Amino acid sequence: MKYIKVLLQIGLGFGLLSAGISHLTTARAEFRAQVPTWLPFDADFVVIASGIVEISLGLGLLVLWTQLPRKLIGLAAALFFIAIFPGNLSQWINGLSAFGLDTDQARFVRLFFQPVLVVWALVSTNAYRLLRRKKT
Repeated sequence: MKYIKVLLQIGLGFGLLSAGISHLTTARAEFRAQVPTWLPFDADFVVIASGIVEISLGLGLLVLWTQLPRKLIGLAAALFFIAIFPGNLSQWINGLSAFGLDTDQARFVRLFFQPVLVVWALVSTNAYRLLRRKKT
């Protein structure tokens, strides 16, 4: 199980790194489409900032292997996935096409992938252990 978690952490790290780089380069316009209109910030700023966060999280997942930093970066990644969920909701509610999600059904199904990412971050890094109560 340990090696599976290591592979999952590496996969998530590369995934976040790749997504972050694409925020700043090739997919920037598509990411702007996901920024909720009610957010009081410029959409391009949000895309750039979230890309930088994703790059940082991805690098952290790839280089932090001692237990506490590993758990903390996993928790940070899980919280990040929760924080960006409104963008996925906005894309579905407003019927915005991006990343091949060009039907309401595809956009709706995408919503269910976000909890998978949260669990992936928590389990692959053992961050879920930070959330458990200690027995006294």
